[in-house]
Amino acid sequence: MTSHALVVRGLVKKFGNHVAVDDISFEVPRGVVYGILGPNGAGKSTTLRMINDIFAPDAGEIVVLDGFRPGSEAAARIGYLPEERGLYPKMKVGDMVEFIAELRGLGRSEARRRTAVWLERLGLTQWTKNKVQDLSKGMQQKVQFATALIHEPELVILDEPWSGLDPINAEVLRDAVDEIRASGRTVLFSTHQMEQAEKLVDHVCIIARGKKLLDGKLKDIQRREAAEGLVSLGFSDAAARATAEVVLGDRSLVSGSRPPTAGRDDGATDREVKLADGATAQRLLAALVTAGVQLRRFEVVVPSLHQIFVDRVGSSAAVAERRPEAS
Repeated sequence: MTSHALVVRGLVKKFGNHVAVDDISFEVPRGVVYGILGPNGAGKSTTLRMINDIFAPDAGEIVVLDGFRPGSEAAARIGYLPEERGLYPKMKVGDMVEFIAELRGLGRSEARRRTAVWLERLGLTQWTKNKVQDLSKGMQQKVQFATALIHEPELVILDEPWSGLDPINAEVLRDAVDEIRASGRTVLFSTHQMEQAEKLVDHVCIIARGKKLLDGKLKDIQRREAAEGLVSLGFSDAAARATAEVVLGDRSLVSGSRPPTAGRDDGATDREVKLADGATAQRLLAALVTAGVQLRRFEVVVPSLHQIFVDRVGSSAAVAERRPEAS
């Protein structure tokens, strides 16, 4: 029997006539990094708030750590980084982190010790005596990250954790997430930043306009998308390119072609072609070789998470950000 950090079944949340979360279900195994991905307004934050018992769902079920419902017992085992800042601006940074640690049940000396460790790790030691309001948005984000992890929770929930972070501090956060996973604990985060997600996630759930579009292990999803037959071609010269056009015009082999996708245009690719239904990469390669086409690249494309996201969500779903409770 699989042990789960989180099980969500048939979750629904409405705000007036607007359905923010529409019958979403997914399962998060223990010890993984799980990403809920979607454009602004997709329902990501609303879903995380229901898991944290900030909002009550209108329908559906949430089970945390194989037996807890959202509420006080589950909350003691969760570390939560909300999208909006939840810090007291006039408190000193060190006092702020220690205060949250004590609220989470740590004794004063242990709270002070862990606070010092986290502030040093996040490059905030010199700001210990400064008020939270003196810090930049990115630095406040790091303080809040420390408060979410100070009690070493079994399940860490991060809502848009890279908001306001520069590349160096984004790397610090990613390293911390990797360590949490290595310890056997679980991280669930939401983001619309695919480049950050792809560096970390084991599993993903992509949602748009409140509905789930797909979920599963990232490697399995990429393998399925690659099996749909996108092939990257590079030709040795103009003559080879001209000869190849005859082969690529065979609609029993190729359903269409296009210039290389942004991000995959490394100078070695001339065309990306989509295999026709029933065709295989091996058949296409054999046809090109038989026609005498000299190739410098023939590669079945494994799509990036960004490309999967764009293909599945589409530009029409990239709606403007709604009010916070429906984001």
